[in-house]
Amino acid sequence: MEINRAMKLTTSLAISTFCCLTTAWFTADAQQPCHVEHPTAVFTINYVAGTPELTLDPQAEVWKNAASQMMYKDCNREIEHKNLMTEIRSFWTDTNLYFLFKCPYTVLNLFTPPNNREPRVGLWDRDVVEMFLGYDWTHIRHYREFEIAPTGDWIDLAIDLDRKSYDHSWRSGWHTMARIDEGHKVWYAAAQIPLKSVSPEPVHDGTKWRGNLYRIDGLGPDPRRHFLCWQPTCAPKHDSNHVPEHFGTLIFKK
Repeated sequence: MEINRAMKLTTSLAISTFCCLTTAWFTADAQQPCHVEHPTAVFTINYVAGTPELTLDPQAEVWKNAASQMMYKDCNREIEHKNLMTEIRSFWTDTNLYFLFKCPYTVLNLFTPPNNREPRVGLWDRDVVEMFLGYDWTHIRHYREFEIAPTGDWIDLAIDLDRKSYDHSWRSGWHTMARIDEGHKVWYAAAQIPLKSVSPEPVHDGTKWRGNLYRIDGLGPDPRRHFLCWQPTCAPKHDSNHVPEHFGTLIFKK
């Protein structure tokens, strides 16, 4: 009896150890650094005539017909954040580029009280969506950064990585909106970005910009937060956002 009991205990421990090791292996494997595949992601954005009013209503006609993309991949690791599946809609006019983000959430990480009257430096330390846009395919380390929080806090910056410049004083003249739907655990952000704030060159049918779209979510220090990229940058040893060589492409279509 004692021998049988000992054998059963040994077998149980062996199975338990195997299961733990297998689970650990799969977990580690799921969090392996990602690798950028070329060509990178493409977002083809359709043209709308006139100057539509910016709105957060996803049922508005202008948003219902807008091009859309989904963002759920981790910026640096082989992880899919399906519970944070973020929908991005976009269209452009003769003067502006529009975005709408729909962001499901579990818990919010916010600056309080909100301050929408002026840019909030350090907005990236809380929940936020970000748009990095650049027209110059030669000097790819020069581009513009736009950020919106669930509270409506915002910031826009002129980036020049060659000079390590993150100009907080630059203003694009953009318009932003945001709201939190606590009942459905979703927050929305909308942006109307003047085309001329990104590019001195006219935008027309077929124009291509370099860019990437991001979402930062969650409480605690950065290793515990979620960094989502429309186009994963796969640069774990660097700032996962400021990797222009791994940006995707925005194509303007009429």
